[in-house]
Amino acid sequence: MSEQPSQKRPSKRDEERLDRVFFALSDPIRRKILGRLDGQELLVSELAEPFSISLQAVSRHISVLEKAGLIEKERTGRISRCRLEVGPIADAAVWINHYSKYWQAQFELLGATIDEISERQVEEKKVKRAPRRVSAPRPRK
Repeated sequence: MSEQPSQKRPSKRDEERLDRVFFALSDPIRRKILGRLDGQELLVSELAEPFSISLQAVSRHISVLEKAGLIEKERTGRISRCRLEVGPIADAAVWINHYSKYWQAQFELLGATIDEISERQVEEKKVKRAPRRVSAPRPRK
């Protein structure tokens, strides 16, 4: 497939940033951490509460998210507070959305097929409900 002429090719830096974002999002624990940060700032210890892994393991996950730019960590002494950064998620969504044209065509085809099946079912019900004509018996010859 050839690239659209109007589509600007991402820089190597942009591609590396997307790689870090998709890598960070590939882990369910990291996605849950991002979900917990939705709309609030939390301490690292608060982020670690629901997980059955060590605080050190949670800190490593947070480090991956931080390197991807998905969270910002602010330190005050020994206390670290984290907050969600949505910019990289928006960049990933834009990248994914570029490819939506491929599955959009499939959705349109699926919609047309469903409409066709529904029309057939309506027609079949009409045929079943139509009163049967009872014809008079034919005279024997």
